Amino acid sequence: MADTVREIERKYEAGDSAGEARLPDLSRVAGVATVADQGPAELDAVYYDTADRRLAAAGITLRRRTGGSDAGWHLKLPVAPGTRDEIRAPLSPGVPRALAALVRARTRDAELVPLVRIVSRREVHLLLDEHGGVLAEASADAVTAARLADGGRTVHWTEFELELGKDTDPDFLDVVEPHLREAGLRTSKAPSKLSRALAETDPEPPVKRKPRPAEPGRPTAGDHVLAYVRAQAEAVVAGDLDVRRDVDDSVHQMRVATRRLRSAFRTFGKVLDREVTDPIGAELKWLAGELGVDRDREVLSARLRERVDEVPDTLVLGPVRARLRRWAAGRHAGARKRLLSVLDSERHLALLDTLDALLADPPLLPAAADPARGVIAEAVLRDYRRLARRVDHALATEAGPGLDTALHEARKAAKRARYAAEAAQPALGKPVKRFARRMKSVQSLLGEHQDSVMAREALRALAVQAHAAGESTYTLGLLHGREEALAAGYERELPGLWEKASAKRHRAALRG
Repeated sequence: MADTVREIERKYEAGDSAGEARLPDLSRVAGVATVADQGPAELDAVYYDTADRRLAAAGITLRRRTGGSDAGWHLKLPVAPGTRDEIRAPLSPGVPRALAALVRARTRDAELVPLVRIVSRREVHLLLDEHGGVLAEASADAVTAARLADGGRTVHWTEFELELGKDTDPDFLDVVEPHLREAGLRTSKAPSKLSRALAETDPEPPVKRKPRPAEPGRPTAGDHVLAYVRAQAEAVVAGDLDVRRDVDDSVHQMRVATRRLRSAFRTFGKVLDREVTDPIGAELKWLAGELGVDRDREVLSARLRERVDEVPDTLVLGPVRARLRRWAAGRHAGARKRLLSVLDSERHLALLDTLDALLADPPLLPAAADPARGVIAEAVLRDYRRLARRVDHALATEAGPGLDTALHEARKAAKRARYAAEAAQPALGKPVKRFARRMKSVQSLLGEHQDSVMAREALRALAVQAHAAGESTYTLGLLHGREEALAAGYERELPGLWEKASAKRHRAALRG
């Protein structure tokens, strides 16, 4: 597969008919030394999607294009308004397997079929700086789009694009735009050629109806919870694509989305029937576990390396760093291949289907019809009370393994309380935002403590291995002692932090 190309561009239009697609004179734009006419080109692209347009619904386009300097398959993924990542593959008769795999969370088992053909007669001008570098590419397209099935119509229009050069400051687009507007161009209403083609070639254009006025009253608890669940379900699907692309931190972000979704099912059990959501939660727990198999050891090995680096060289006895490297390298063989097999598994795809079905026909309970504020606030307070019980239990527990376990259980409850508070923000506003920050601080402290517990377990196991190999275990024992001291510090810090987090003003603010 070819490299990914980041596209930053703006689209403009001048009229509804193809006509003569001519670019205005841009030689007077500040910073432009030369405008190089690249001559005309004809681009012929066939766009693929599922029959029910799942890629288009997500703002994704997949095309096979001939003509121009970048002929091939192009998968375009939205990043931000006016910004997309384009993943390219060489020309082939059918959809490349690598590109189809990337969007599997969207398409599932549906076939990718040709929907629209778009032919563009393109005029291209390169805007060059004084050194010959490409500041931007300005193009004018006379577009003909035809639906390939369903008896769709053929339509024509003229479109203009301004795409940044590879190293150009994005502000350059603002410098050029007044010149385009002066020439009579306006921002295109359609975000892409495909979206316009699908809309205008539809054999039965949708009837435009006036939106139904909103019913009186505030949003219901069901409205609030479903909006949050929908957002997290979308984050899981979007995370699937990022993990497949190996985007930095994508595994962690997808794992967080699965945890937030599972937590929401538990927190809002008076809104969504847990007889329906609990089995889905169990599958989300499985997915989070699969996503965390290698990340947890990666995070722990980074912690141990950092601890070794803090020790004076005179106290690093034996091949400690080499042993840590071997331990870190002992992660599941073929970790990425295993993770991709999980994402391609029937179990994972069935989970995504189940989430879709839940959102299409949500198992709402009677409380879902109540005003959001009261129901959501009480749900957050329930999670807070659960956390309070666990923290109180931990504070009453003697130091040792029992305390480690109690603090670990409190950490999990703090994470759930934090997620609940974050989910509640649209309904409860600033008070719950401050409460969420307090819960996060408690979770972070307890998380550091749990990391220390795991580090001590790993150091003991490493010491056993080193001793069996005849190596010095002095440094590993030193690190173990330092981790014990860190954990004791966290334990001393918890009462004061908890006092701030459990202040009565938070409960009063949440109740409104």
